[in-house]
Amino acid sequence: MDMLASFLPAGVAHHAPVLIVVVPLIAAAVAAFMPRGVMAWSVALATSVIVAILAFGLLGQVGAHGVVSYDVGGWAPPHGIEIRLDRLNVPILLLLGVLGVLSLIYALPSVADEIAKKQQALFYSAFLVCFSGLIGVTIAGDAFNVFVFLEISSIATYTIIAMGVGKDRRALTASYNYLVLGTIGATFFVIGVGFLYMATGTLNMADMAAVLEQNGHNRVTQAAFAFIVVGLGLKAAMFPLHVWLPNAYAFAPNFVTAFLASTATKVAFYALVRFVFSIFHPDVAFVSMSFTWLFAVVGVIAMMVASVQAVFQTDARRLLAYSSVAQVGYMMLGLGMGTAAGLSAGLLHLMNHALMKGALFMALGAFALNFGVRRVKDLAGLGKTMPASAMAFTVAGLSLVGVPLTVGFTSKWYLVTAALERGWWWAVAALMISSLLALAYVARLLAAIWMENPPSHHGEVAQRRLAPWMVLVPMLILAAANVYFFFHADPLVGLAQAAADAVMGGR
Repeated sequence: MDMLASFLPAGVAHHAPVLIVVVPLIAAAVAAFMPRGVMAWSVALATSVIVAILAFGLLGQVGAHGVVSYDVGGWAPPHGIEIRLDRLNVPILLLLGVLGVLSLIYALPSVADEIAKKQQALFYSAFLVCFSGLIGVTIAGDAFNVFVFLEISSIATYTIIAMGVGKDRRALTASYNYLVLGTIGATFFVIGVGFLYMATGTLNMADMAAVLEQNGHNRVTQAAFAFIVVGLGLKAAMFPLHVWLPNAYAFAPNFVTAFLASTATKVAFYALVRFVFSIFHPDVAFVSMSFTWLFAVVGVIAMMVASVQAVFQTDARRLLAYSSVAQVGYMMLGLGMGTAAGLSAGLLHLMNHALMKGALFMALGAFALNFGVRRVKDLAGLGKTMPASAMAFTVAGLSLVGVPLTVGFTSKWYLVTAALERGWWWAVAALMISSLLALAYVARLLAAIWMENPPSHHGEVAQRRLAPWMVLVPMLILAAANVYFFFHADPLVGLAQAAADAVMGGR
């Protein structure tokens, strides 16, 4: 960690907390004025590399110092705006940096296929705004700026989803539905923040926690808790507030789906963890009760219901979208255990799920790029016509099920262990049943890919095609990561456990 902390130049290291969110915002303006899409893509890719480098530098600083605080404009918190990094949010920041680079490498051929040339520069500009907003939510040290950055990322997300209308007109409807529900979620969240301000007289989250610990909780803070959970739960696609997600993932451009599935709901889940554990405190009666009777129950229902819905989908991306709702259920179950072991298992699954879904949606994008396939039955024979992409899809699909030798098994193992520590046999049973349901819908996909013959056109079987290398490389990296981090799980497990301990204090 000390080596990581020192590799950035001193001036850059000092201002890294603000540079990591400002650089993408400035780059978004630059990309918008680029005359060609490839030039805007170059700006976006360079920006993502800078963000990833800064994220690694900040990981080292947090490892060395525990907490990194940056006073924006020189005004000290709680009156000034604070950027605050600790062991809870720096793994999310690192995830955003790495997935940003891999997604943008993947983006060039994918976006060229789906977005009109004259719109590509604006598309990359909107993406960078979304990227900056997600980073801002992750690092903001005061509650109101969490709301501001949440809306920055959301508005940009509505835009880049809607820009898929050239390939599928349903993208416009999906974006509109997401806008309506996202606005409702944002309204609930900002009302909750308003109640917190009424109760504490401050917007700084660390200061809020100190005031509430000193003064105790009342009906105002209970109302704040309810509004914030609903608002962030909607953004995180927590069941049953997930109804915007299947269409948003199914009809957005392939690059957008791959990036959002890997990052957006993870950032919202992080924000939920931050508020529940850092501000309200898990030992408070109404918070403690919400673990078992809200988060755990909702998580188990999501694992079951969304998995059953996935089994019956005919569109491959909608199938994986419902799978994402079920996987958010796993994270909610970990949160609902209310222990350091449960929370660390949920956070570990958050990181592992990003690896799985990134590879899966990139592979579906590769299939669509070469053959235009979207439905499950259209995947027939792709193991013969696109073997490299099919293999990446298979590895990530098996990881989604939780097959040994993949990261999906690792995070489910930690979830089972944490549940047994609580004596929650019903949660273990739910994990097993939902994994069997995952096996059912993943088996449908893999059976079509490997066991059916490629379609023939006028008597000629489709020829083998290799996806563009810019699509293939990031997809194979993510697929390989699904196996690598099974055998070398310590880095991700260590990050998850340190994050849980940072907010749980070993409870």
